[in-house]
Amino acid sequence: MPTIDTNIAILEFRPGAGGDEATIWTQDLIRIYTRYANKTGWKINQIDTNIIKITGFDVFNQLKHEIGTHRVQRIPTTEKRGRIHTSTATVAVLPMVSSKDIKLNLSDVEITACRAGGAGGQNVNKVSTAVRLTHKPTGITFSVRQERSQQQNREIALKLLATRLWQIEEDKKQGKISSARSGIGQAMRAEKIRTYNYARNQVKDHRINKSFNLEKILSGDLTDLLLELTVLDTKN
Repeated sequence: MPTIDTNIAILEFRPGAGGDEATIWTQDLIRIYTRYANKTGWKINQIDTNIIKITGFDVFNQLKHEIGTHRVQRIPTTEKRGRIHTSTATVAVLPMVSSKDIKLNLSDVEITACRAGGAGGQNVNKVSTAVRLTHKPTGITFSVRQERSQQQNREIALKLLATRLWQIEEDKKQGKISSARSGIGQAMRAEKIRTYNYARNQVKDHRINKSFNLEKILSGDLTDLLLELTVLDTKN
């Protein structure tokens, strides 16, 4: 049985339907969870552009119901005619799994060094400390630029890969997926767990059929929402 650390949650975000607006919405979602983590006193690290790691007591179990497609209805900043657009992004939430507990053939893994983008000083800009990992059998690819040491980023990348492979196997056991990519849906507009409606200043969670104040959610105040979602634990 793999060692699962529920005090760490890996959140991965992917743009869905909606073009550029979906990409913008993906970054907005990252900010929501970052703000909530800061309010809660959790530690947060940016692993890659669309991957964050949150560390705190039982954080995975508190955020696990965020998995799914998040739909937004609003007027994009690029919209000149004032029309409301519908866009989506998916959120995956995983606990940290020890790489020692997962059978991993390193010959299937390709890790290359790359320069970390963004702020961080001379070391970030001039030294190839970030790593890019590719798992050939599944096609899983991601970069890790969290630490200033290439070796540290390599270790994080392998742990993250182990976590993803564990989740794939768990989903297969439960008959949830038939491929590595379908665990969190295909981000189509109809596959939604929640809708964020800017015109109504409302966030509606479709699983529990309850609505919440949009401004509070955008500010990172997820306490009431997450508390209501605990009812889903009794249904599983």
